[in-house]
Amino acid sequence: MSGRAGQMAKRRIRGHALWYAHILHRVSGIGLALFLPLHFWVLSLAITDVAALDGFLAFADLPLVKLSEFGLVFLLAVHLFGGLRLMALEWLPWPAPHKTLAAGTLAISAFLSGVFFLQAI
Repeated sequence: MSGRAGQMAKRRIRGHALWYAHILHRVSGIGLALFLPLHFWVLSLAITDVAALDGFLAFADLPLVKLSEFGLVFLLAVHLFGGLRLMALEWLPWPAPHKTLAAGTLAISAFLSGVFFLQAI
């Protein structure tokens, strides 16, 4: 496809809820990949430098850090449920209403990260 028909097809695909689920799954994966080295570094402080770990834990009590933890749990939940959705698409017979399932994945992710956030404050 080229020309106007190709542009309209791209617009339809990019406006579809499953395209947004695809992008959100990729972005959450990148966010988690960027977070993991920091997480392992903080875990190593428990073995190598307990005073630095205590300082980091005091920093982790700040409200902005709690809010970012909400975002992290949201990314984790989105990535988990998005991956489960992809495995279901590959291995199970699939009915037509994919949009509803993608929206449900996002709603469950938001709910779980919100519960985590409310427990943290």
